[in-house]
Amino acid sequence: MIRTVLTEVALFATPFAVYLGFLWLTRAGMLHPDAWTLPRIAWLVMAALVLMIGSFVVLAQWSGAPPGSTYVPAHYEDGKFVPGATR
Repeated sequence: MIRTVLTEVALFATPFAVYLGFLWLTRAGMLHPDAWTLPRIAWLVMAALVLMIGSFVVLAQWSGAPPGSTYVPAHYEDGKFVPGATR
């Protein structure tokens, strides 16, 4: 679960990191208020949300158990632990 959360946080931070790298490479003031105007931040937030929503769609489509499978929770059989699985 933590991997999924960290993936989403990384995807949200990516546009901001790319813009910060652009400012650094062009020698512009990275912390100067003119470099971080409200419309520019709004575009960065929209790009971040598009990346996050796209990753949610990808995770929903191509991860998890196959359709029609049944989850069998973890249990003990003959004194041995059997981890949960989908069948």
